Amino acid sequence: MDNPVVPVVSLRGISKRFGGTQALADIDLDLHAGEVHSLVGENGAGKSTLGKIVAGVYSPDLGELNIDGKPVGRWDPVRAQRAGVVMIAQELALVPQLTVEQNVFLGMEGARGGLLRRDLTARFWKLQENADFELDPKARVGDLRIADQQKVEILRALARDARVIVMDEPTSSLTGHEINQLHRLIGKLCEQGCSIVYVSHFLDSVLEVSDRITVMRDGVRVRTRAAAEETKQSMVHGMLGRELAVTFPPRRPPVEETVEPLLELRGVSTGSGVENADLVVRPGEIVGLLGLVGSGRSEIARAAAGIDRVTGGTVRFGGRDQATWNTRAAIAAGLVMVPEDRHAQGLVLERSVRENIALAFLSRFSRFGVISRREEKARATELATALDMRPPRIDLPVGGLSGGNQQKALLGKWLLGDPALVVFDEPTRGVDIGAKATIYALIVELAARGVGVLLISSEHEEVLALATRAYLVDRGTTAGVVDPSELGVDELLGLLFSVDQEIGATA
Repeated sequence: MDNPVVPVVSLRGISKRFGGTQALADIDLDLHAGEVHSLVGENGAGKSTLGKIVAGVYSPDLGELNIDGKPVGRWDPVRAQRAGVVMIAQELALVPQLTVEQNVFLGMEGARGGLLRRDLTARFWKLQENADFELDPKARVGDLRIADQQKVEILRALARDARVIVMDEPTSSLTGHEINQLHRLIGKLCEQGCSIVYVSHFLDSVLEVSDRITVMRDGVRVRTRAAAEETKQSMVHGMLGRELAVTFPPRRPPVEETVEPLLELRGVSTGSGVENADLVVRPGEIVGLLGLVGSGRSEIARAAAGIDRVTGGTVRFGGRDQATWNTRAAIAAGLVMVPEDRHAQGLVLERSVRENIALAFLSRFSRFGVISRREEKARATELATALDMRPPRIDLPVGGLSGGNQQKALLGKWLLGDPALVVFDEPTRGVDIGAKATIYALIVELAARGVGVLLISSEHEEVLALATRAYLVDRGTTAGVVDPSELGVDELLGLLFSVDQEIGATA
């Protein structure tokens, strides 16, 4: 009689509670050598919590975790790493002041004077070649775009000779080409016997890369099946307990050009790479910025929001030239920005949802310097409910919430000010299909109320479906205006690559 194959990792009866919230309930899960086992579910379903228990970040309240068939006692990230289990978290844990190379080998230096051993430098290049990345080892991590920071996290996991890697939303900031690179790397790792726990909201990627898929809902395992037995529709039904079509709200009608612009950029340049950019957003209009990753979309948006100092050209808002345009002036005038990186630029993770929502507009709740907690709580509760936060408990620390609920808290923070114009930079990054529908509806509702919207998304179909007008962006400049209703994603990519070539030829 053949001996049964012993899983690399097995979980039995795992339960976890955070305060009054049951995050996981009686979860069983096996992970075998050389397989990709994906976890899918809505935000708050417990996917990331389960991944963190595997990696030792969280300890279960009940249940047993086994490695190679043997139960572990105390389990934490250090012990997990010694056993070859590491995690690439959705919210990256890098040291921004250090270089790429230093982050990859952090804690493994074994050097004098803070210098890496020569063999580690050589190993960095071997790791990078295997991963098919092109990172500068001497670049400061804080200066990298989020997609490249994710690559640093992946290299850091590889440097520790991991045999189990938990990847939580590893493709959330990557381009299509970079996703293909990652999937090829995952294939190589599995061929070498490594096992991957893959947590993602991108269901196409899940189907492409997985061997088995576990569907979760409200902290409970709904089922585990071979990837070949699942479809996008079957996974969505399992996640939600109902059918949900992946659709966008009806497109808003175009705003007439005779309407006075709310925001105008005229020949704007900044020290962050924007060069002679022009932009117009009218009240009630959804305007998109379309470009390849690194094209300067976010930099143009940051100039519009007063975050990056304008060194040339003019900014006009509300019918007036803005001689001094900075974040404080923009917020006071009614222009706010929902940033791409909610942790570094948007939220105070140790503070509650209520405090985060109220943070930018405390003067609305204070009298003679004393904050009215009752008014603050009432308004925060109203926004949390309107944004469908689950659970809508505004006194929980925002850092303990799922990525989707954190994003909703960030949206609530800026909607509290009743803005005239909102800049959305990657508003659906790392959120599930249900939360995406909520955010799409919110964007369209804002425009219907006369709020101007400037929208950036690496999921180009979001801009094409929601915007009534969009600017092509390349190398920090606006390179033409398109009608999104007349474009498909393939046609758009053709345009973007041709724009890149034309500007490169004249540079």
